[in-house]
Amino acid sequence: MNSLLLILPMLSVLIGALVLMFMSMYETFKIRHFITVSVIALLIAVLFSVGHFGDLYSEKLFPIIFGDRILFDSYANLFSVLLLIGTIFIILVGESYANKKTYLKGEFYSIMLFSLFGMMLLAHSNELITAYIAFEIASFSVYIMVGFNSEDGRRVEAMFKYLVLGSFIGVFFLLGTALIYGATGTTNLTEISIYMQENQESLSLIYIGLTMILFTFLFKIAAFPFQSWVLDVYRGSPVLITAYMASVFKIAIFALFLRIYIQDFSIIRELWEPIFETLTLLTLLVGTWMALTQTVIKRMLAASSIVHTGYLLLAFLALGESGKGSYAIVFYLIAYLLSAIGAFGLISHIIAQTKVKVTYDDFKGLAHERPYLAAMMTIFLLSLAGIPSTIGFMGKFYVFTEAIQSGYTLLATLAIMATMASIYYYFKLIAMMYFYSSDKEIPLQTFDDKRISTYAIGFLGLLIIWGGIGSIVVFFVPIPSIDEILVITQTAIASLFI
Repeated sequence: MNSLLLILPMLSVLIGALVLMFMSMYETFKIRHFITVSVIALLIAVLFSVGHFGDLYSEKLFPIIFGDRILFDSYANLFSVLLLIGTIFIILVGESYANKKTYLKGEFYSIMLFSLFGMMLLAHSNELITAYIAFEIASFSVYIMVGFNSEDGRRVEAMFKYLVLGSFIGVFFLLGTALIYGATGTTNLTEISIYMQENQESLSLIYIGLTMILFTFLFKIAAFPFQSWVLDVYRGSPVLITAYMASVFKIAIFALFLRIYIQDFSIIRELWEPIFETLTLLTLLVGTWMALTQTVIKRMLAASSIVHTGYLLLAFLALGESGKGSYAIVFYLIAYLLSAIGAFGLISHIIAQTKVKVTYDDFKGLAHERPYLAAMMTIFLLSLAGIPSTIGFMGKFYVFTEAIQSGYTLLATLAIMATMASIYYYFKLIAMMYFYSSDKEIPLQTFDDKRISTYAIGFLGLLIIWGGIGSIVVFFVPIPSIDEILVITQTAIASLFI
């Protein structure tokens, strides 16, 4: 019975995806019905997950069927909750956008839940072939969603570019897996780790295989030199999918590779350390330059996501032998998840209501016409920039602190300088909203303040403020404080060593 309870979150998502798929066969169902069913399925999954939230456990369920290919532990449960909550926010924040865009049919939400299932399976994977299957389930679902509007040339171009490059980089994952299997005779992560510890003098083939798998990781998180696809694919994708790729999908990728890096292959940390140092430096520099040169807000946020990848790579460098600094990575992922969904989601809300391209100029005077939306966007941008009193500041504080304590003072200084540079392109948008008059008036009646997306955006804004100062000021609210989140994170990491 306990095994069944642990697997129920994934089953709930899979069943929800199948129900949505069958619902899409009937035209009587409207988009609101699909949104409702999607959110209900995800909330059920969250409820099943929180029952073990914060507990220390690590189990291999149904070993006769799965062996030890899939692990159900505190670590995977934490990331599953983050993936579920992130997807719920994507759906709710995008409600206004989905109702305005007629090409978003019911099967779109079915595909999103299939993608989420793949991402959750990725977080639970303890075997390379299983991880690859989960990886492809998630990836191909995202490819379809990117090009879902087949009548828009930009969407189709973005889909094919992402599909071709993503499939090509996936070959590196398979080739790396084949080399590792040739050297060890297994694709199980635990068994590979044991082999590496017992045969430290003959690991050349394993090193090559793991480095090829590293290429897949770097491509999916858009680190240098694999960042060139980001601007075009993010720009050509529907805003909801851009938010999904920038936040939820990135969390799933880190869920797998953080497990690999901490639990199984810590022995190669010395080999990868100079690689990560170089990639962190170049990712921060290239991402900052790209963000500074953009005029379309969606492309600016896409470029800035590369900079945030640089911060996460810095946090990877700061991991200790026991993974004690991994809480900084997880907390930063939470901070970026909320901030990115809020920023991209608010843009989707504006696009749905005004049908503008959303450049810097389109935001002129927004604070006078829609003060609520301007205030929410300001909160999201402040968090992305790492300004105090936001959860983004706390995330950067933990990353930079761990980096300095681990001896990476120079890289941490560079990251702080990149943060200072980000103030320009984030605050430029804030200045447009508050200090410039609109060149073209946006009629007030085009905005519907009673949409679910409006309330979801506001709730995200409150969470971001709470993550910065709320746990100190609003101590009586029954919501986990930052300290409690850090304890849960540390418990999840501890489950990797059971």
